[in-house]
Amino acid sequence: MTTSSGHPDPAAGLARRWPRHWPLQPIPRDQWGRQQPTYAAARPALIDAAVKRAEARPSGNWFVLAASRQIRADRPCGMTVAGVEVVAWRDTEGRLIAGPGACPHLGAPLAQAALDCGALVCRWHGLRIGPDTGAGWSPLPAHDDGVLAWVRLDAAGGEEPLGAPVVPARPPRGTSVASVTAMTGTCEPTDVVANRLDPWHGSWFHPYSFSRLSVLATPAELDTADQDDRFVVAVTFKVAPGLGVPVTAEFTCPEPRTVVMRIVDGEGAGSVVETHATPRGKGPDGRPRTSVIEAVVAGSPRRGFAVARAAAPALRPVMRRAAARLWRDDLAYAERRYQLRSR
Repeated sequence: MTTSSGHPDPAAGLARRWPRHWPLQPIPRDQWGRQQPTYAAARPALIDAAVKRAEARPSGNWFVLAASRQIRADRPCGMTVAGVEVVAWRDTEGRLIAGPGACPHLGAPLAQAALDCGALVCRWHGLRIGPDTGAGWSPLPAHDDGVLAWVRLDAAGGEEPLGAPVVPARPPRGTSVASVTAMTGTCEPTDVVANRLDPWHGSWFHPYSFSRLSVLATPAELDTADQDDRFVVAVTFKVAPGLGVPVTAEFTCPEPRTVVMRIVDGEGAGSVVETHATPRGKGPDGRPRTSVIEAVVAGSPRRGFAVARAAAPALRPVMRRAAARLWRDDLAYAERRYQLRSR
């Protein structure tokens, strides 16, 4: 076997001798421009119909705030969600507390408050605010799933409230490694969801990460709720020059602002990548901002995975850098889609 330049491809000979049961497999060298085009299969009507069905599913007014690790007991964390200023922290027992981010007295930013015995103390006039204290201040429903922190905003969501967010099934916490990456772009949540429901762009737009991508199954273009609403993809994740991990993965939307990629066959089966699109509100230019908060929860039954779990503190930054590289490109995709929609 030769490459497109006519030279023998050493990876092809290596692949014939490589043990098929090993998770890492050699990847033949390909020229980017000689891939099979995917534009004919990536039909806009199909993607748009899948996005509409996702937006029709209930969220119960729950929004992802941040990574669970980001909410601490030694200082408050402030952010804007759907145009609402929110502050979050942990009490003395480690419970997640979230509520309005402005002091009810004169509007001081509670994200700059001091934490004392599990309560916020406003730096302007010393008003103490906690789960059960603070004149004119009431906590918001909050949920910590162990990987992500959520807040419920009924006025912003406008749906029938749910007692807890729709959290996808994940590998067990005791046998998995999780990392969370967050980036913000000028777009709306629907643009982020549409990007993730276009698997055909993977090896074209991200050749540094994906190879040999083929879409095996798609939902119909019809806007019907009773179909098997998932995309199934065969893809090889590149982990080193000439080496990759081939898997089969599915993409589903359990609620309007979440897309879940789950490995259904191959190394790490059951591992998930959850992409959550959290609206922040309008920026100074009047255009919307949306944060991509992506949680990777990886697991494997292999005995060697215990080593990866032990090295999780060192592994998480590597996982975050890989996700950030992908989302620098994918946010450009989402932002471009928003620009075209808003013209």
